[in-house]
Amino acid sequence: MLDKASTELAEKASPRVLFVTRKWAPAIGGMETYSLKLVEHVAPHQDVDVIALEGRSNRRPPHAIALLLFPFQVLRQWLALQHKPNIVHLGDLAIWPLALFAMLLAPQATIVISAHGTDISYASRPTFLGRLYRLYQTIGTRFLSKAVIIANSRATASACSQIGWKKVRICPLATDLASPETAKVQDNTILFAGRLIRQKGLAWFVDDVLPLLDPKLHIAVAGLVVDESEAKVLDDPRVTFLGALPPNELAQRYAEALCVVVPNIDLEDGSFEGFGLVAPEAASAGGIVLAARIGGLPDAVIDGKTGFLIEAGDPTAWSTKIAEIAGWTTARREDFISVSKVSAAAHFSWDRVASQTSEIYRQCA
Repeated sequence: MLDKASTELAEKASPRVLFVTRKWAPAIGGMETYSLKLVEHVAPHQDVDVIALEGRSNRRPPHAIALLLFPFQVLRQWLALQHKPNIVHLGDLAIWPLALFAMLLAPQATIVISAHGTDISYASRPTFLGRLYRLYQTIGTRFLSKAVIIANSRATASACSQIGWKKVRICPLATDLASPETAKVQDNTILFAGRLIRQKGLAWFVDDVLPLLDPKLHIAVAGLVVDESEAKVLDDPRVTFLGALPPNELAQRYAEALCVVVPNIDLEDGSFEGFGLVAPEAASAGGIVLAARIGGLPDAVIDGKTGFLIEAGDPTAWSTKIAEIAGWTTARREDFISVSKVSAAAHFSWDRVASQTSEIYRQCA
């Protein structure tokens, strides 16, 4: 039997973690993927308990009522835990008040909170709700001055620091989407994947970039309509709407597209993409990624290796790069994809994310 000193040493080396998140399957999105994959890859190395609010069966986030009742779910499941956690890890900054439970129920625990971009950038919006959310986050920095924030990019880290969060670490995200065994490139197809919201830039791309391209080129759109104002571009004759695709089919589309575009745009309200998981996903699957040099996307693309960064909102730059790729020889394309997949697998690995996160846990403990 281990003596008391040995037991304490083991706990310090591998702290017990309670991960609390409102972003979980079957809902889809970058934050949901992060929650699932982080737990999956951290769990083999240390004890992890999870309290999660599941998404709806139609793959959308929970209803507002479920969100309002989530604190009661957290309290109920916490009280049923067999062991008190050393680390309480909240899945996003918007739920920071749940850390107050930890301060009451496990005062010895260290608070760790993930920051994704959306859950911090809303505070920069010049609206009443934006200013109210900024006040909400500022209050959080006062109550949780010792909390450690894990930001998914340099852009997210900067936004957290500006609000007042003090202990900010950076841990870019990852993907384990596999490359299909075979892929026949569709020379005329550009692929866009993601939620249809203004920030993602699909409408801008269709309106401002597509008319500058060879008329034979069209764009396929894989994702969910969230903003109806963006959905109007789906009626364009050069746009094909695929809807939400399962991972294996999405990987096939990434690999077969002429290129995969992530054309985020700068918005007046200050919101930004925290990371941009589509970029490493597409690179890992064998796609050629073109992403806007904005927000967290520079941390989601190794420029020149896993894709190319292009100035946001510059139609000429985008159309020129797409025309260049359309003119690549088969050998040039295969060489680039070969390097891209190796680089993406090495850098955008969930094992790397788990290792970095576990090291942050150990430092906290």
